[in-house]
Amino acid sequence: MTEREEKLLAWLHAKTGETHELVPASSDASFRRYFRIHTDDTTRVVMDAPPPQEDCRPFVHIANLLHVTGMNAPEVIESDLEEGFLILSDLGNTTYLDVLNEGNADQLYGDALAALLLLQSGIEPASANLPAYDTKLLNVELSLFKDWYLQKHLGMTLDAEQESILALTNSLLVDSALAQTQVCVHRDYHSRNLMFTEQHNPGVLDFQDAVIGPVTYDLVSLLRDCYISWPRERVEEWVLKYYQLAIESSIVNAEYISEQQFLRDFDLMGVQRHLKAIGIFARLLHRDGKDGYINDIPRTMTYVKEVAGRYDELKVLSEFLGEI
Repeated sequence: MTEREEKLLAWLHAKTGETHELVPASSDASFRRYFRIHTDDTTRVVMDAPPPQEDCRPFVHIANLLHVTGMNAPEVIESDLEEGFLILSDLGNTTYLDVLNEGNADQLYGDALAALLLLQSGIEPASANLPAYDTKLLNVELSLFKDWYLQKHLGMTLDAEQESILALTNSLLVDSALAQTQVCVHRDYHSRNLMFTEQHNPGVLDFQDAVIGPVTYDLVSLLRDCYISWPRERVEEWVLKYYQLAIESSIVNAEYISEQQFLRDFDLMGVQRHLKAIGIFARLLHRDGKDGYINDIPRTMTYVKEVAGRYDELKVLSEFLGEI
């Protein structure tokens, strides 16, 4: 047992008056670890977020914001923000990815879209005290594709033309993102972070990196998930369903944003997110020694290639990806 685990167990004993065993509750792509404990005839989830690599404060702040909107997010029962220890209510161990299938997808995605509507309509960007998904952050994320996938994973040395293609693509994607309606963005709203719950479905996890950013970002995370895919026609039906809900909730103004524009925004946002994700998956392997995500790159790359092939502005990206 490590020194940190001993410290965590001592803290749990002080808070609950009970002796616990650390049973892993889930895996995570970050430095955070999660354990499930039994206390007071129920189960709780313990988060271990070791400083300085992780900071619990955004998690606690955003959990409070989500509860105000009526979303089903973990309640913070006990916390030690300096040490990075939290005791949370338990939303179970069944993720959307565990249960999604052809027969229940409409119902489960309907629930997830309703929860997303609460997020985007219930949190006022100006008063949320969240960072902006600005030009700098968007470009930092896009750089992961070149740095970790192309150069580190594939071993490529880019020539001037290839550098120019990526720079022009990134500029297009960033401009599109910034031009969209800006709302609260979960930033990882997908099937591994949505928990299937019998009541108040879904439970929502892993929201500590929330920002104020493009209205289509979480929609892309959900419907063009890096871990499960659906036919484009079905995805577009869900996208346009959400478009109508967003209009009815005054999130999107139909006078300025047509269905066609919303779909274009969704597509371009997806290219940004998926290039970033490919870079992250490669970084998890090469920097962090985590090989569990590298097999998700082909599905994620398929999304990028499919969208790039549909838009004249992305033709050079499509040709570039076809050559690597």
